[in-house]
Amino acid sequence: MKTLFASALAALVVAASPLAQAQSASDAAASQQECSIGRVSGVAGAAASMREYLALPERDRYRYFSDHQIDCQVGDDGRATRCVGLVNLRKDKVSVYDDSDPVTTTVVARVELEHGTYPVIIVVRKQDITCDE
Repeated sequence: MKTLFASALAALVVAASPLAQAQSASDAAASQQECSIGRVSGVAGAAASMREYLALPERDRYRYFSDHQIDCQVGDDGRATRCVGLVNLRKDKVSVYDDSDPVTTTVVARVELEHGTYPVIIVVRKQDITCDE
């Protein structure tokens, strides 16, 4: 009887374990999605430029940043597209666009370009974002 009870308890624990893991994963995903508005302090930029920047050793990042300032094409409709390069944000308010990458988050931020200030879709490191909510 004790053996039957112990095996039933073990089966219950094994069955409940994936359910608990799935629940905690969905809770973590929900808490990340809840942050729709935030503040960013740090380097941000076009996805390709950020990948190159983050792949560099720390000692080479400043030079890369200074040589690759953000530049976008601005259309007649006022949309900034085809952005390349990096920008330094200082407590700038952003709207979270896509939070699916484990290291970076895609956001919409107002960025000063040569032609004026425009909303631009850029990538920032998750550690540089704080939620406003």
